[in-house]
Amino acid sequence: MDRVSAETRSRMMSRIRGKNTTPELRVRKYLHAAGCRYRLHVQALPGTPDVVFVRKRTCLFVHGCFWHGCTKCIDGRRKPLSNRSYWLPKIRRTKRRDELHAQNLRAAGWKVLEIWECEVWNQRKLRGLCQKIRHGSRMKRSART
Repeated sequence: MDRVSAETRSRMMSRIRGKNTTPELRVRKYLHAAGCRYRLHVQALPGTPDVVFVRKRTCLFVHGCFWHGCTKCIDGRRKPLSNRSYWLPKIRRTKRRDELHAQNLRAAGWKVLEIWECEVWNQRKLRGLCQKIRHGSRMKRSART
Protein backbone atom coordinates (compact mmCIF):
# COMPACT_ATOMS: atom_id res chain seq x y z
CA MET A 1 0.00 0.00 0.00
CA ASP A 2 1.24 3.46 -0.91
CA ARG A 3 2.10 5.90 1.87
CA VAL A 4 0.91 8.96 -0.03
CA SER A 5 -2.29 9.80 -1.88
CA ALA A 6 -2.67 9.13 -5.59
CA GLU A 7 -2.57 12.87 -6.34
CA THR A 8 0.65 13.35 -4.37
CA ARG A 9 2.25 10.32 -6.04
CA SER A 10 1.21 11.60 -9.46
CA ARG A 11 2.72 15.01 -8.72
CA MET A 12 5.95 13.39 -7.47
CA MET A 13 6.27 11.12 -10.51
CA SER A 14 5.60 13.96 -12.96
CA ARG A 15 8.70 15.77 -11.68
CA ILE A 16 11.05 12.91 -12.64
CA ARG A 17 12.90 13.88 -15.79
CA GLY A 18 14.18 11.71 -18.59
CA LYS A 19 16.73 14.22 -19.89
CA ASN A 20 19.22 16.52 -18.19
CA THR A 21 19.14 14.59 -14.94
CA THR A 22 21.67 15.35 -12.21
CA PRO A 23 23.85 12.29 -13.01
CA GLU A 24 23.76 13.13 -16.71
CA LEU A 25 24.73 16.76 -16.09
CA ARG A 26 27.63 15.65 -13.88
CA VAL A 27 28.97 13.31 -16.57
CA ARG A 28 28.60 15.96 -19.27
CA LYS A 29 30.37 18.57 -17.14
CA TYR A 30 33.27 16.19 -16.50
CA LEU A 31 33.57 15.22 -20.17
CA HIS A 32 33.46 18.82 -21.34
CA ALA A 33 36.14 19.85 -18.83
CA ALA A 34 38.27 16.96 -20.10
CA GLY A 35 38.04 18.32 -23.64
CA CYS A 36 35.49 15.87 -25.04
CA ARG A 37 32.93 17.41 -27.36
CA TYR A 38 29.59 15.79 -27.99
CA ARG A 39 25.98 16.10 -29.10
CA LEU A 40 23.01 15.51 -26.82
CA HIS A 41 19.98 13.25 -27.21
CA VAL A 42 20.34 12.40 -30.91
CA GLN A 43 16.88 11.16 -31.80
CA ALA A 44 17.99 9.65 -35.10
CA LEU A 45 19.85 6.92 -33.20
CA PRO A 46 18.13 3.95 -31.52
CA GLY A 47 17.37 4.66 -27.88
CA THR A 48 18.17 8.40 -28.17
CA PRO A 49 21.57 8.18 -26.42
CA ASP A 50 22.21 10.76 -23.71
CA VAL A 51 25.61 11.78 -25.11
CA VAL A 52 26.88 11.12 -28.65
CA PHE A 53 30.46 11.50 -29.87
CA VAL A 54 29.83 11.61 -33.61
CA ARG A 55 33.45 11.57 -34.81
CA LYS A 56 34.26 8.63 -32.54
CA ARG A 57 30.97 6.90 -33.43
CA THR A 58 30.40 6.35 -29.72
CA CYS A 59 27.16 6.63 -27.74
CA LEU A 60 26.92 7.02 -23.99
CA PHE A 61 23.89 6.17 -21.90
CA VAL A 62 23.64 7.47 -18.32
CA HIS A 63 21.36 4.96 -16.60
CA GLY A 64 19.39 5.64 -13.44
CA CYS A 65 19.97 2.79 -11.00
CA PHE A 66 16.33 2.21 -10.02
CA TRP A 67 14.79 2.71 -13.46
CA HIS A 68 17.25 0.49 -15.34
CA GLY A 69 17.82 -2.16 -12.65
CA CYS A 70 21.46 -1.62 -11.66
CA THR A 71 22.98 -4.70 -10.04
CA LYS A 72 25.91 -2.77 -8.54
CA CYS A 73 24.11 -0.74 -5.89
CA ILE A 74 21.24 -0.92 -3.42
CA ASP A 75 19.00 1.41 -5.47
CA GLY A 76 18.96 -1.05 -8.36
CA ARG A 77 18.71 -4.22 -6.27
CA ARG A 78 16.05 -2.97 -3.87
CA LYS A 79 12.64 -4.09 -5.02
CA PRO A 80 9.73 -1.66 -4.79
CA LEU A 81 7.51 -2.24 -1.78
CA SER A 82 4.30 -1.00 -3.33
CA ASN A 83 2.70 -1.84 -6.68
CA ARG A 84 5.25 -4.57 -7.40
CA SER A 85 3.09 -6.06 -10.13
CA TYR A 86 3.64 -2.81 -12.06
CA TRP A 87 7.25 -1.93 -11.21
CA LEU A 88 9.01 -5.28 -11.58
CA PRO A 89 7.80 -5.94 -15.17
CA LYS A 90 8.46 -2.29 -16.03
CA ILE A 91 12.10 -2.52 -14.93
CA ARG A 92 12.51 -5.83 -16.81
CA ARG A 93 11.09 -4.22 -19.98
CA THR A 94 13.46 -1.28 -19.59
CA LYS A 95 16.47 -3.59 -19.30
CA ARG A 96 15.38 -5.53 -22.40
CA ARG A 97 14.83 -2.30 -24.31
CA ASP A 98 18.32 -1.06 -23.31
CA GLU A 99 19.86 -4.29 -24.62
CA LEU A 100 17.95 -4.02 -27.89
CA HIS A 101 19.03 -0.42 -28.44
CA ALA A 102 22.67 -1.35 -27.74
CA GLN A 103 22.48 -4.25 -30.22
CA ASN A 104 20.98 -2.01 -32.90
CA LEU A 105 23.64 0.66 -32.36
CA ARG A 106 26.47 -1.89 -32.51
CA ALA A 107 24.99 -3.38 -35.68
CA ALA A 108 25.07 0.12 -37.20
CA GLY A 109 28.76 0.46 -36.33
CA TRP A 110 28.51 2.47 -33.11
CA LYS A 111 30.40 1.81 -29.91
CA VAL A 112 28.03 1.77 -26.92
CA LEU A 113 29.10 2.86 -23.43
CA GLU A 114 27.02 3.13 -20.30
CA ILE A 115 27.57 4.59 -16.88
CA TRP A 116 25.31 4.07 -13.91
CA GLU A 117 23.96 6.75 -11.63
CA CYS A 118 25.90 5.24 -8.71
CA GLU A 119 29.17 5.51 -10.68
CA VAL A 120 29.03 9.17 -11.70
CA TRP A 121 30.42 10.28 -8.33
CA ASN A 122 33.51 8.10 -8.75
CA GLN A 123 36.36 10.09 -10.35
CA ARG A 124 38.18 6.91 -11.39
CA LYS A 125 35.10 5.68 -13.30
CA LEU A 126 34.76 9.03 -15.05
CA ARG A 127 38.47 9.04 -16.02
CA GLY A 128 38.11 5.50 -17.38
CA LEU A 129 35.04 6.52 -19.34
CA CYS A 130 36.90 9.48 -20.83
CA GLN A 131 39.81 7.23 -21.84
CA LYS A 132 37.45 4.77 -23.52
CA ILE A 133 35.92 7.60 -25.51
CA ARG A 134 39.26 9.13 -26.52
CA HIS A 135 41.17 5.96 -27.36
CA GLY A 136 38.48 3.50 -28.37
CA SER A 137 38.33 4.38 -32.05
CA ARG A 138 42.13 4.78 -32.35
CA MET A 139 42.57 1.18 -31.16
CA LYS A 140 40.08 -0.05 -33.74
CA ARG A 141 41.89 1.69 -36.59
CA SER A 142 45.28 0.25 -35.66
CA ALA A 143 43.78 -3.23 -35.43
CA ARG A 144 42.45 -2.95 -38.99
CA THR A 145 45.80 -2.02 -40.55
